[in-house]
Amino acid sequence: MKQKFDIITSTCVPLPLENVDTDQIIPARFLKATTRDEKFFGDNLFRDWRYDKDGQPRPDFVLNDPTYKGEILVAGKNFGSGSSREHAAWAIAGYGFRVVISSFFADIHKNNELNNFVLPVVVSEDFLAELFASIKADPNMQVRVDVPNQTVTNLATGREERFEINGYKKYCLMNALDDIDFLLENKDKIEAWEESH
Repeated sequence: MKQKFDIITSTCVPLPLENVDTDQIIPARFLKATTRDEKFFGDNLFRDWRYDKDGQPRPDFVLNDPTYKGEILVAGKNFGSGSSREHAAWAIAGYGFRVVISSFFADIHKNNELNNFVLPVVVSEDFLAELFASIKADPNMQVRVDVPNQTVTNLATGREERFEINGYKKYCLMNALDDIDFLLENKDKIEAWEESH
């Protein structure tokens, strides 16, 4: 969903698992879907972890635990590895997450998130461990992600880290533009350049 990014302050959903791959984020059988409906993919985010073989919610999985909620997913190292399927980013966005925080993202998945208005925030492993500890101590604690200043702050401890983001993608997120929107926004400049060359 196209939303402008500025400062996002939210509680978090913790997923302290490393090497979460895109097949775990959205199983391959959902790639056959003919819809691009965000709710469809969001409803099937982490499908095989969220539901048993009979389609019943697994009470021990974090997305089924009402204790945890928010627009920020805090995930273990190496998030989004494996297949390059864009559907994984669709599912994360469709569920309602606007930010994913981890100490490392697979490159293709990271770009897929950015292209689908989900901000991947890379933090140090020490900061990530502190976030998990803070969420465990108080599920209502909040994190502030300041996109203009490229900082993420654990509001439970006051600790802050800076994160990197490509300048073009930052501009697009802050203005709710996808690649085509950006080109249309610059149509006059493009046409002027073409005429002069």
